[in-house]
Amino acid sequence: MVIDVRNVSKSYGDFKVLSDCNLSVNSGEVVVVCGPSGSGKSTLIKCLNGLEAVHDGFISIAGFNLTDQHADLPSVRRTVGMVFQNFELFPHLSVLRNITIAQEKVMRRTREEATDKALALLERVGLTTQKDKYPSQLSGGQQQRIAIARALAMDPQVMLFDEPTSALDPEMIGEVLDVMVELARAGMTMVCVTHEMGFAKSVADRIVFMDKGEIVDDVAKNDFFGGNASSRAQTFLRKVISH
Repeated sequence: MVIDVRNVSKSYGDFKVLSDCNLSVNSGEVVVVCGPSGSGKSTLIKCLNGLEAVHDGFISIAGFNLTDQHADLPSVRRTVGMVFQNFELFPHLSVLRNITIAQEKVMRRTREEATDKALALLERVGLTTQKDKYPSQLSGGQQQRIAIARALAMDPQVMLFDEPTSALDPEMIGEVLDVMVELARAGMTMVCVTHEMGFAKSVADRIVFMDKGEIVDDVAKNDFFGGNASSRAQTFLRKVISH
């Protein structure tokens, strides 16, 4: 088991954003987390790499106990890749340098080693010709693919995606999803917060549906899309697919 979440709760003041959440993910699994806005999806995934602290419960990821107050969070983030909604690239650095800098400073790779790794990843995401450009010179879809390449450069055991296509124009979504599909089919362990049901139907092993801070469903993909989930999940799915 690569991810183990047990009885996790979190509150902001009197508002309980996560309530008694349980989730396990095995190596190589692809889990899609979906649900309405405000259901706690993004908070849950941020808890999985220590960006948000939990108030109750237990989280282990890639062998790290995140609920230990002495958890080595820098090591966690070297092991767990995270891709955000808004790319989070360094605007003053070239595409190539965005991918090499953490390799050199955190992984202690030489400039040559980091560059070789970055160029291989740029080829993987189809952006080798953009290596000398800056983020502002790229489309949103290209920036998100660079963000994925940057995360992969750290050789993560797990990749987390927090609505990676939500900030993109519709015509750019496909190019990012294509990279994510390739990662999934290559065996990467992935947890993806997304409303992209086509992606979920294509590569997910399980679907986790959240509502009001609770995990309402954690079911196999075929059960979720085959009508064997909760009535609340089925209502959500009908609305998403109809749009």
